Amino acid sequence: MKTICVFNQKGGVGKTTTNINLCSYLAMLGYKVLTIDIDPQGNTTSGLGLDKRSLELSMYDVITSNVSLSEVIVHSDLISNLYIAPSTMELAGAEVEVIGKENRERILKEKIEEVSDEFDFIFIDCPPSLGVLTINALSASNSVLIPIQCEFYALEGVGQLINTIKLVTKSLNTKLDIEGVIMTMYDYRTNLSNEVYREVKEFFKDKVYENTIPRNIRLAESPSFGLPIMLYDEKCKGAEAYSKLTKEFLKRQ
Repeated sequence: MKTICVFNQKGGVGKTTTNINLCSYLAMLGYKVLTIDIDPQGNTTSGLGLDKRSLELSMYDVITSNVSLSEVIVHSDLISNLYIAPSTMELAGAEVEVIGKENRERILKEKIEEVSDEFDFIFIDCPPSLGVLTINALSASNSVLIPIQCEFYALEGVGQLINTIKLVTKSLNTKLDIEGVIMTMYDYRTNLSNEVYREVKEFFKDKVYENTIPRNIRLAESPSFGLPIMLYDEKCKGAEAYSKLTKEFLKRQ
């Protein structure tokens, strides 16, 4: 079993899209996959077709009280091997509520340990910020998957990102590794995309995936229908890209 957190403190880089589709393709290939949504916006939760208003329990309860992870896990109606630990807006208040707790950075790690034997992969979708929730995810993970958007300011936050990972590695999780870097919203026709790809490749070397994720309207539309891309439009460029990325991800394991 491997726990991977999908993280970039910049918003809008394709973090949730990557989490939803990578998990879905892995599950379709027969792996048992759990995705944990610890972003209060709950985009992974709704992007996989769950109605947040109808949830009795969510990750808020797991983080703030004695509710176990297995109590909140929901089996996906869409893909048979996919499981979701959903999030709601309540989670935004969790950071304040756990501030006085002992070992508050390791709450998630302990909860994951109770279910880890049941899954091949566990993915954690993080909020785009460096609060207690993200630190919990980094402390609980074997590795970090970093989506980076092919745009002018792409590398601006990367230094801060690496510093955060180093801090966590030093004090909370010595085994934390960089799983890989995924270039998103890539347009091979533009100099900018190619330039950013080169710069990121120079910085992260072989951690950068060969397969990139293009800008794609169908990919942008699919979460609003609560569907991963292969169930929304399996022949579009975005679906092809995530299918190839999943194969490359598995090859690297």
